[in-house]
Amino acid sequence: MAEPIHYVDRSDIREGRLAEVRDLMRELAAFVEAHEPRLLAYGCYIDESGSTMSVVAVHPDTESMEFHMEIGGPKFREFGPLIRLRSIDVFGRPGPEAVRALRQKAEMLGGATVTLHALEAGFSRQEPPRGTA
Repeated sequence: MAEPIHYVDRSDIREGRLAEVRDLMRELAAFVEAHEPRLLAYGCYIDESGSTMSVVAVHPDTESMEFHMEIGGPKFREFGPLIRLRSIDVFGRPGPEAVRALRQKAEMLGGATVTLHALEAGFSRQEPPRGTA
């Protein structure tokens, strides 16, 4: 079984754009849920001050992440005027195509850092759903 990939990003929400960010994230989450049946988890979190947004996703493998980056790319661009992406942390082993797409996203949305973290110890009990990317 492939090692799952955990993705976490953090963004600053631009002044006065919180309502737009919330609306757009709800649209994006609905799109992802409808079009990416292999994605194990996807959530958008906004801090209590309404100034920082975090996105957390769990992919069963790199193919799922690559598919997400491919079909989500046009939707990610819509966030450009609303946020400044600060960081992307990826826990697991994404393939080179996924890493390239992540770095493009980071540059497009504010020049965020992309940090890859390799699993040293631990396990996952989640079973990915059957299906295709």
